[in-house]
Amino acid sequence: MAIRLTILCENSVRPQANLIGEHGFACHVETPAGNYLFDTGQGFGIIQNALTLKKDLAKLKAILLSHGHYDHTGGLPEVLRRTGPIDVHGHPDLFLARYREDRFIGIPHRREYLEGQGARFILNREMHEVAPGLWLTGEVPRHTAFEQGDPLMTAVCCGTTSHDDILDDLSLVVESEKGLILVLGCAHAGLVNIMDHVLAKLGRDGFYAILGGTHLGFADDAQFERTLQALDNYKVEKLGVSHCTGLPHAARLQAILGERFFFGSVGSVLEG
Repeated sequence: MAIRLTILCENSVRPQANLIGEHGFACHVETPAGNYLFDTGQGFGIIQNALTLKKDLAKLKAILLSHGHYDHTGGLPEVLRRTGPIDVHGHPDLFLARYREDRFIGIPHRREYLEGQGARFILNREMHEVAPGLWLTGEVPRHTAFEQGDPLMTAVCCGTTSHDDILDDLSLVVESEKGLILVLGCAHAGLVNIMDHVLAKLGRDGFYAILGGTHLGFADDAQFERTLQALDNYKVEKLGVSHCTGLPHAARLQAILGERFFFGSVGSVLEG
C-alpha cells in the first residue's frame, strides 16, 4: 500500500462540492501500518470533509496532535464520536491555558471531558515512533537566529503568565519509498529548526516532501530567504503549503519553486 496524505481541514478548499474551509489544519495519513489523523481543525469541517473525501475516521489507529491551539484540536470531540476509545498522542504542554494578546487560543476542551469521550492521551517530549515508519518529532531545539516565533503568544501556568515558546509544537515524519515526508501543524518551532532536528535524529540528508502550515505568514524577508535556501539544501522535491503560510509568501514560493510547489488545501492529496 502506498503512503497517501489527504488534507481534511485548512483555510482554503480545492474546487470540489461539499468541502468546508476553516482556519485550522488536519491531515489524514494512510500507511501500511494503518490510518492516522494529524490534528483535527476547529471542528466545523472535519466530519463533512472526511465523508466527502471518503476517509473513514472510525478506522483510525490513533490521533496525533501537533500542539494545543484551538484550530488544531477543536474537532477532537467530533472525531472521538466516530472512533470510540483511541490513543491520542501529543506533548505534556498540550493543555496549557494559551493566549494571543487577550484572546484565548488554547485547546477548547478540558482533558477530563475528552478522556470521557474516549481519548487515551499519550504525552511525550521526545521524538518517538508512533508506528512503523511514522514519527512525532518531540520538542524541537530552537537554534536559528532568524526564526523568532510570535512575541504576542502567552501561556498561564501555576498562576503565572509568561511568553509561550510553544514547546509542544510537534511535526509528523512519514517514511515513504520516495523519501521522508514532513507534515507540519503550524511550524511554531521554525521550519528550518524542524528540518534540522528531523534529519539529525534520523540520520538522513533530505526530504521528498513537506506539507502543512509553515508559519511563514509571520516571516520577514531574511527568514523567508534562509528558509528558501534550506529547502534547496535539503533537496525538497515537493512543498505543499497550508494554514499560516500567508498568501504573499505562498505566491512567492510558487513563483520560485514552480512545479515543486502546490497549495495544501482541503482535498489536496500527496502520495509517497
